[in-house]
Amino acid sequence: MLDKTSVEFHLEEEEIRGKNEKQPFCSLYSCGPLLGSGGFGSVFSGRRLSDGLQVAVKQISSERVHQWARLPGELEPVPMEIALLQLLSEVGGHSGVVRMLDWFRVEGRGFLLVMERPLQCQDLFDFITERGALPERLALRVFRQIVEALRFVHAHGVVHRDIKDENIVVDTRTLNVKIIDFGSGAPLKETPYGEFEGTRVYSPPEWVLSQSYEAVPLTVWSLGVLLFDMVCGDIPFERDQEIVKATPTFTRRISKECQSLIRWCLSYRPEDRPSLEELLSHPWMEGDEEEEEEEHGSLPSPSL
Repeated sequence: MLDKTSVEFHLEEEEIRGKNEKQPFCSLYSCGPLLGSGGFGSVFSGRRLSDGLQVAVKQISSERVHQWARLPGELEPVPMEIALLQLLSEVGGHSGVVRMLDWFRVEGRGFLLVMERPLQCQDLFDFITERGALPERLALRVFRQIVEALRFVHAHGVVHRDIKDENIVVDTRTLNVKIIDFGSGAPLKETPYGEFEGTRVYSPPEWVLSQSYEAVPLTVWSLGVLLFDMVCGDIPFERDQEIVKATPTFTRRISKECQSLIRWCLSYRPEDRPSLEELLSHPWMEGDEEEEEEEHGSLPSPSL
């Protein structure tokens, strides 16, 4: 999880310039308390001065950036995450994908990404930790949204590469979800990848064994781990030996249809895993989620 320890965030106005030398960050936004930090950098609460909109401000140190990209009109490269999020925004965005509102270069320090910040939400890790394993109808509601959002992401040439419970936020009022943190993302390609910056326990056997994987089978394997996590309350594999065995042991009573879908996603051979479209047409995915809100009841609304 995110490290919630305090981190200082002081930037002089003249230090920060955005794309195409627009107004400095401090003229457009105010920055508040730290929300969390980790390998990706630090995230702070923030506010857009023009209208008071609540935002999240992600600070990335240049030393932590492993992939860079070129943007039109920019003399210097930017982190791949900025390029990917800008691409998804330019094609209209998706309700299930966090939107980047702005970004700034911090001279000598790194970058600031201004992200939309859904209110009254928490990440799926905390959601499951507080409530335990999710009822299948609720898991279906969440999982279907994630898969649909990933179809949009892939359709526009982006692969996330770090799908996990910590990178999904849930609006506790509406149960709508968003995929966040594209820091491990890359342009989608059909040929294998030889680098991986995601989370080891969500990585597939082919990466553990040969340090190579393809975009869709990686994504679908991670989705299988995530669905198991939702309905059982914890991930199926902790060690490399368990990953390469690719045989999840169900710790709770789960419907045969749900077990079938998880096992399909966690097929040992990448070519045996479904596509995202095949996943959506699985019998469990076509189930009914309408009764879930009544069963789930009123949810508390913790702040981010």
